Amino acid sequence: MTAAAAAETAQPLEQPLVHAVNVSKSFHHNEVLKGIDLDVNRGQVVCLLGPSGSGKTTFLRCINQLETINGGRIWVDGDLMGYAERDGKLYRLKNKEIAAQRREIGMVFQRFNLFPHKTAIQNVTEAPIQVGGLKRKQAREDARALLDRVGLADHADKYPGQLSGGQQQRVAVARAVAGEPLILLADEPTGNLDSRSGEAVMDLLRELHRAGATICMVTHDPRYARHADRSIHVFDGRVVEESTQTAPA
Repeated sequence: MTAAAAAETAQPLEQPLVHAVNVSKSFHHNEVLKGIDLDVNRGQVVCLLGPSGSGKTTFLRCINQLETINGGRIWVDGDLMGYAERDGKLYRLKNKEIAAQRREIGMVFQRFNLFPHKTAIQNVTEAPIQVGGLKRKQAREDARALLDRVGLADHADKYPGQLSGGQQQRVAVARAVAGEPLILLADEPTGNLDSRSGEAVMDLLRELHRAGATICMVTHDPRYARHADRSIHVFDGRVVEESTQTAPA
């Protein structure tokens, strides 16, 4: 085994929640990620900063296997994502096995991705019932508590089209944390919102962090990274700089 391969295979003695080593990803002949090394520790907020097209969103989607990596390794809570390794070789997991890994990861999309034909509470209960096997009554009780937590208790029975952009994004956050994921991935969660709605969503994410959530967030706006524990600057598919927040959140 080469030194580079050994480095990819090795995990740190004290494992971070997310451990990515030499991650590469190409679309056709376009190499988007060019060897990303990045760790996210439990309880941290980590922001990925950089211009559009730098690879931030692609890397986030690789963590939960919405994109398949071409090289490197990503572990979440000690589990190798998307693959099993036997005798130094990687074997792609079956879709059902990848879906099981993905249950441990919450995802908030820039464009909300709510089901338009389902109410707010139905959007939040969908995964716990269909994927987690939770009883409908319990799932609805949990969902109402989450919607109350994000300030939408009175909007539980409204459809996404009846909600503002900021309200839809708060429903999306509630949906993402409904399964009590190990980590919350947020892809430009304020990108389609006005400044007031964007700040409301960021306040919600900060509240989740104070309650112990681990968050990895993509943004191109450094203003939203000011409360992060760490800011990772990505440019042209590579990590070019990292800064640590020392001011109080």
